[in-house]
Amino acid sequence: MKKVVTFGEIMLRLAPQGFLRFSQANNFDVVYGGGESNVAVSLANYGVPVDFVTRLPKNDIGECAMMEMRKRGVGVDKIVYGGDRLGIYFLETGAVSRGSKVVYDRAHSAIAEIESGMIDWSAVFEDVEWFHWTGITPAISQGAADVCLEAVQAASKLGITISTDLNYRAKLWNYGGDREAIMTELTSYCDVILGNEEDAEKHFNIKPEGLDITTQGEEVKAEAFLSVCKQMMVKFPRAKKVITTLRGSISASHNTWAGVLYDGTKMFETRQYQITDIVDRVGGGDSFMGGLIYGLLQYPEDDQNALDFAVAASCLKHTIKGDANLVTVEEVEKLMGGDSSGRVAR
Repeated sequence: MKKVVTFGEIMLRLAPQGFLRFSQANNFDVVYGGGESNVAVSLANYGVPVDFVTRLPKNDIGECAMMEMRKRGVGVDKIVYGGDRLGIYFLETGAVSRGSKVVYDRAHSAIAEIESGMIDWSAVFEDVEWFHWTGITPAISQGAADVCLEAVQAASKLGITISTDLNYRAKLWNYGGDREAIMTELTSYCDVILGNEEDAEKHFNIKPEGLDITTQGEEVKAEAFLSVCKQMMVKFPRAKKVITTLRGSISASHNTWAGVLYDGTKMFETRQYQITDIVDRVGGGDSFMGGLIYGLLQYPEDDQNALDFAVAASCLKHTIKGDANLVTVEEVEKLMGGDSSGRVAR
């Protein structure tokens, strides 16, 4: 299997222990993570050769972030160094009716100050089969958006499969960039597009028929997304697959979880999982994307199996503390096979 490359920001995550509020915290748990680095870790766990590309400050904290990737089996030799700081985000974990909360401290991070020409994409993409980026990266700064465009253009010229998770972030996109224009150009290079109903509306003003995205806790139906998928394929004719996760938020601790994939002619749908007593839902979408990329590479002629793998993988992620999904192929396939007992393996 040839290599996968992901590109984006890895951050220092600081979170109060357990379910404490920020105002109750006397210390913070340290985790390193980010949308694209989380996907890379998932793929490495599944045995896929993968490189993570980013820009890190040349200091101890930047080294810690790099070592976290190396520890998980992710290639780090294409990382570039510069800038003064690693981005930080603070996470307050919600429970029951109290939602989780994120506070960003990522202004002037190393990757926010990245510029065109800093990354040699021809070297990065040598012997690479797949490139993944997310809508978080171009939201960081104009420089990050420019470098992301360099990446998709270089990958496209080399015939590399390109995927994106649209990942709209309301607290980003504050540097004055034209979000719709930037995201439209970047997404036009993509073969595989993952996004939910909010992503489609906020980035492209594409709305699902018969679904009010402001309604919270409502069980989302797959049929409502068929119109979104069709509109996305009209807007982005290069796209071969449009995928979305279907999350129903009963509470912060109990979600329903499923997924659909549209290939231009047929819509595939997974079973629905009941995820109760959520440990950590941050990175759930990233774990889905990691599982999807693995599934599409492993089962290239079986979209249903690939989708089932992605949903089962991300279901398991909700049981794991931290940003990244630390599960094996065998564990995912066990859940796909219907074994959700959680029995001790001995």
